[in-house]
Amino acid sequence: MFYHSSNNHQHTATLEQAVTKGLAPDGGLYMPDSLPRLPKAFLRNMGAMTLQEVAYAISTFALQGDVPADVLHNIVFDVFDFDIPLVKTAGGHYVLELFHGPTMAFKDVGTRFMARLLNHYRTRHPEWSTLNVLVPTSGDTGSAVANSFWRMPGVNVYVLFPRGAVNKIQKSQFATLGGNVTAIEVNGSYDDCKSLVEEAFMDPELNAAMRLTSAMSINYARIIPQMVYYFWAYIQLVKQHVDVNKLVFFVPCSNLGNMASGLMAQAMGLPVKRFVSVENQNNIFYNYIKTGVFTPKPTQYSIAPALDAGSPNNFERVVEILGNYENICRHIHAYSYDDNQIIDTIRQTYHDEGYLLDPHTAVAYRALDEDLQPGETGVVLATAHPAKLKNVMERIIEEPLILPAQLARFISRDLLVEKMPNGFTAFKRLLLDNA
Repeated sequence: MFYHSSNNHQHTATLEQAVTKGLAPDGGLYMPDSLPRLPKAFLRNMGAMTLQEVAYAISTFALQGDVPADVLHNIVFDVFDFDIPLVKTAGGHYVLELFHGPTMAFKDVGTRFMARLLNHYRTRHPEWSTLNVLVPTSGDTGSAVANSFWRMPGVNVYVLFPRGAVNKIQKSQFATLGGNVTAIEVNGSYDDCKSLVEEAFMDPELNAAMRLTSAMSINYARIIPQMVYYFWAYIQLVKQHVDVNKLVFFVPCSNLGNMASGLMAQAMGLPVKRFVSVENQNNIFYNYIKTGVFTPKPTQYSIAPALDAGSPNNFERVVEILGNYENICRHIHAYSYDDNQIIDTIRQTYHDEGYLLDPHTAVAYRALDEDLQPGETGVVLATAHPAKLKNVMERIIEEPLILPAQLARFISRDLLVEKMPNGFTAFKRLLLDNA
């Protein structure tokens, strides 16, 4: 199967080319030329499967033979080696907990899949020079990517993060690793970090000297496995004898990668009535739904840092999947909440239901109460463990929060950080010096 650029369908690539490059030469995002429709018999019978078996089946259908069966089997069984439970809160809401992986954020799924697929391609090409993975982060992406590629032979990882905008716990997850992981503190915003990475892919001299790829959600390898947990939520609801005829997913959104994965799952046959995109005050997609105009703007920092993106870079995928503004509005509702509303939701839910939401999940949980209609079943995607924002959470609930061992193991290590001014010249020089 071929994959085309969202900017120009005549620009095509194989899966290997799409994944190893990350971004199309014209700056577009890679999309598959077609997505198969799952057989109805599969949807009826997938309840008998384990999470790993579902992941293998969905990936096999989606990739249509582009990855050898044995290789794909090993990848997905390795990636999905942790639980993704569907929890029913005391308030009667369903929450899909996506934070039980190694770095306790949903991004473990996409980055682990991408790392293992890239490693497969790297081992097929001994003539390749070192593969350099570039990723900007406001916290969770950097830790997930760094740990997914850490100590992988033939791969270097460069994590760019904005000065003063990443908390100690999140920073320690990627900036204490060393080895093939370089943490770069940029004197700028998250959007500046993202722009530096995007500019690197467009620079001919840099690309001639180094093999570059992106671990941002623009990389199609991160989109594929995220489809799996939408199916997994459906399966768990069916097993609990819950009506799934009017299923609604509530998705915390920033760069819209998670939303794109859900829409692709729906396109493959997952019965979903609609999706609900929920942002913080960085509400670019919310404004698009309300006005029909997509207008990026500078990032505003919040207590939900993974939602702090002023230019959602998977917007093009959403448009390509759904086609036009009217159809997008039919398939997706949108909400936006500020820090005070997020804090109120966390406090009220913890007090009334005994369930602790992290700030990212809280926006989706609040939207469910506003948007879900009688007779519908809603599922909130819980994208990060509350302890990743320990200090913020303790101030909100006014109680100490125990740090899980998965996070505590990083805190005692020394930070290994390279500081850099904001500007492509400095970034390019740093990369070339390490080439």
